[in-house]
Amino acid sequence: MKKELICINCPMGCSLEVTYDAEKIIEVKGNDCARGKDYAAKEIFHPERIVTTTVCVKGAPIVVLPVKTEKSVPKGLAFKIVQAASKITVNAPVKAGDVIIRNVLGTGVNLIASRTVERD
Repeated sequence: MKKELICINCPMGCSLEVTYDAEKIIEVKGNDCARGKDYAAKEIFHPERIVTTTVCVKGAPIVVLPVKTEKSVPKGLAFKIVQAASKITVNAPVKAGDVIIRNVLGTGVNLIASRTVERD
């Protein structure tokens, strides 16, 4: 099988052409550095994303608080994490980096505040 990807492991943004089978990468073309092959394998077989979304916040000058996962999580869980966050309301004050949901969906990754908000 073949797939075209844009590598995001470094600022180069190489266009990759990846040939693979069900178990392994056969060939990667277009990468200008060694990280391209590693990125292709991860993206083909175990894609992950950092999830960014918002949660409601009470007692602050804003109504929603930006949040994100501390690390990347399996891509297939991204929408479920957004859904879980949509059910959360936090009270101000909140500091950037505060844990909003610990171990979100059993991933071992915390959902954290991306911004500090003070109380009204």
